[in-house]
Amino acid sequence: MDQQTPVISCQNVWKLFGRDPESYLATMPAGRGFEEIRADGYIAGVKDVSIDVHRGEMLVIMGLSGSGKSTLVRCFSRLHDITGGTITVEGQDVMQLSERELIELRRSKMGMVFQSFGLLPHRTVLENIAFPLEMRGQDRHQRRERAMEVIKLVGLEGREDYFPRELSGGQQQRVGIARSLAIEPDIWFLDEPFSALDPLIRREMQDEFLRLQAMLSKTIVFITHDFDEALRLADRIAIMKDGAVEQCDTPDQIVLHPATEYVRKFTEDIDKSRVVHASVLAKPDLSGTGEPVDAGLTVHKMAQILVQDTREAIPVVRDGKTIGAFKRTDALEILVGAT
Repeated sequence: MDQQTPVISCQNVWKLFGRDPESYLATMPAGRGFEEIRADGYIAGVKDVSIDVHRGEMLVIMGLSGSGKSTLVRCFSRLHDITGGTITVEGQDVMQLSERELIELRRSKMGMVFQSFGLLPHRTVLENIAFPLEMRGQDRHQRRERAMEVIKLVGLEGREDYFPRELSGGQQQRVGIARSLAIEPDIWFLDEPFSALDPLIRREMQDEFLRLQAMLSKTIVFITHDFDEALRLADRIAIMKDGAVEQCDTPDQIVLHPATEYVRKFTEDIDKSRVVHASVLAKPDLSGTGEPVDAGLTVHKMAQILVQDTREAIPVVRDGKTIGAFKRTDALEILVGAT
C-alpha cells in the first residue's frame, strides 16, 4: 500500500441539502451542529469531512442509516456535487472536471457495486457482465473474452448462459461484482453489497471478496452498517454520525482507543481478542526472550500461549524481523475482557 500519495483525497468537504446551500455555507457560523443546521432548514449529508484513501487500501465507511456514508461516497465519484471543500481523485479535482472528463474518469477508473444487484433480467450472466464493455464500444469478441475471465474469477463458470432469475441471491451478487470488475477499475466503490443476503451467504461473499482483493489489490471504499463486517474486511474504518467522521483508524485502534462516546458504544460488545493483533501490542523499546509470535496473530489465536507462558514480555516478529515485544499481562487483559 502506497501511503504517500492518496488515490482519493477529501478535504473539509460539505454536502448540504436545502434551498440555497452554497450561500448558507458561506455565511454559516463556525461550529454549527447538525441539529442547528437542520433547524435552519438544511440537511448536512456530509459535514466538514477530511479523509484520504490510499492505493491498495480497503477503507470501510460505516454508520447507522442516515449517517452520511452513502452520500460521502457519492461525493467521491461526483454523483453528488459537493457544497464546499475539495475532492481529488488521482490528483484531479473532480469538481473542476467537464461532463466528458467526469464520464471518462468513471468509465476508466471506477467500478461501483450497490446493494440492489441491478441486473438486466432479459440478459444472461455473460451478457450482463459484458454490458459495460458494450457501452465502451468494445467489439463482441473482446467483450466475451473479458467477461469469461471475470466469470472464472468470481466462481460462476458453467452459469454464463443462465438468466438472473435462475440464480441464487449470492450468485446474483457475484454477477454484480463481476460486471464491475469487467472494466478493470483502479477504484472500487461498494455500497452495502452484501446486506440483502442471508448470514451464511454473506459470510461466503466476504470470504470471496477478501480472496479477490488479495489477488487484485484494488483501492476500495466499502460501505456497511455492520461492524463485524467492517472489522473483517477493513484496513481502516471510518465511523460516521450525522454527516461527520467520528473516527478513522485501523480496526485494532478503534476497538482499543475509541475517540468518542459514540464510537465506544459501537465497540463495547466486540470481542477485542479477535480484533487486536500482536503487532499493535508490540512496543519497539521493549525486549522479550524465547520463542517469538507473528505480528499478524490476534490475541484470540495466541490464547494458549498467553495462558501457559510465564514470560513477562513476548517478542513479536514480522517477516522474520523482530519489531518489539508486548507485556503478557496486557494481552491477557484483552483476552479476559478487562477494560
